[in-house]
Amino acid sequence: MSATLDRLKELGFTLPPAAAPVANYVGFQRSGNLVIISGQLPFGADGQIDPAHKGKVGGAVSPELAAEAARHCALNVLAQLRAAAGNLDDAVVACLRLGGFINAAPGFSAIAGVMNGASDLMVQVMGERGRHARSTIGVAELPLDAVVEVEGMFEIR
Repeated sequence: MSATLDRLKELGFTLPPAAAPVANYVGFQRSGNLVIISGQLPFGADGQIDPAHKGKVGGAVSPELAAEAARHCALNVLAQLRAAAGNLDDAVVACLRLGGFINAAPGFSAIAGVMNGASDLMVQVMGERGRHARSTIGVAELPLDAVVEVEGMFEIR
């Protein structure tokens, strides 16, 4: 087992299989030493979005549940990265960037805290290799009514 997968297990997580795209796109695209991961929804291990992770943060969804959903998105980003790179240890140099889209109720502006769910997990799992640049954007709607969507860019060997 890899050190990254061991760390995930210590944190109580299991890496799911890479989710199949839900429309006309690919889960990741590799160009040279870069891997760009398409936006990942908070699918659980069963391939479904928990009803608690659907809706608008600041409305029916609490910021804490939205941050939990962001962690699930980050796990799915890592699953795509493993599919692209083959492993999450020797092949991965660094997480360069995460982008977060937060399905926010009107007036809800604490979107950075929601995205910390994904950012914190990336650093907890990958250490310094997981530190990244980031954008977080509040949006009116997301696919399948997900509360969060996270995309990523990684440098690999």
